[in-house]
Amino acid sequence: MDQELLKSVSRSFYLSLRFLPEAVRAPLGLAYMLARASDTLADASTAPLVARLDALDAFRGALEFTASSSQWRTLAEQCAKLPCEHAGEARLLAQIEPLLRAYHGLDAALRRELYTVLDTIIAGQRGDLVRFGYASENAPQALLTAEDTVAYTYAVAGCVGEFWTSVCALQLREFAAQPVAELVELGRQFGQGLQLVNILRDLPADLRAGRCYLPAEELSAAGLSVEDLLRHPERGRGVFQRWLAQAEAWLGAGTVYVRGIRGARLRFSVALPRRLGEATLALLKQKPPLESPLRLRVGRGTVFACMISSLLEAKDFLQVSRNSPNASVL
Repeated sequence: MDQELLKSVSRSFYLSLRFLPEAVRAPLGLAYMLARASDTLADASTAPLVARLDALDAFRGALEFTASSSQWRTLAEQCAKLPCEHAGEARLLAQIEPLLRAYHGLDAALRRELYTVLDTIIAGQRGDLVRFGYASENAPQALLTAEDTVAYTYAVAGCVGEFWTSVCALQLREFAAQPVAELVELGRQFGQGLQLVNILRDLPADLRAGRCYLPAEELSAAGLSVEDLLRHPERGRGVFQRWLAQAEAWLGAGTVYVRGIRGARLRFSVALPRRLGEATLALLKQKPPLESPLRLRVGRGTVFACMISSLLEAKDFLQVSRNSPNASVL
């Protein structure tokens, strides 16, 4: 796997991935890069909407077990036509054929797991484009119900928590210290929590682009329209606080998840994004993003502190893991 390419299109995930055991590092990294490639296609905002939808459809087709190499080339041609401002993402799209070759070279069980999660993610991206494809600051759109917001967090990240757990169960003998089915559920909630933190942090930028992931029914109940959120952000505080509490509850599932798995490296790789999510959540509590002129983001010092704390958390089970017959999880 091209580590420099992966590093150029990720931040916290790259930090987590590099510590994982090799048995899961490769399939998880491949899944991330394929998902990031589809996200790049969906986000090519200067391209016509129909071109982005066609590219996502071609992507899903190229992932099918029966897909031919000609379908890979067709997708690569569509990727080359879509504008891409980020250098790392441009390199990623240029590597789509080798990535697909690696994906189709996986054994059937692993490829099935990758297909399931990528199919869910791409379906969510496609639905997002259909819903917000013609939205703008002057004509904003919002998700309609709380169920829609929850479904969106699942399609983007909750399914990834399930996938992560399933791949570990396939590749690492006895990695789970509690039933895998329980870990799958915890992983789903944890993934949704991380995504919800991102949604809340990015509210101002999304609103300026005409997208609102807070449900319209809750805004309406508070006497607000989507347009009101940018003009009168303090009036949306009640809705924001409700979803902030939901994000905190979902992130809490990550704490339980860490305790339910074996292996210091695995535990660190889960603890780190959870602690980064918690640090971002603390910032959101101090400075609600709609009421702050600055884009909130944890600094390098906080990232380093989260890494140290995650290492200490993972170290709790380090000696136990070394003495375990299941040394492969290390």
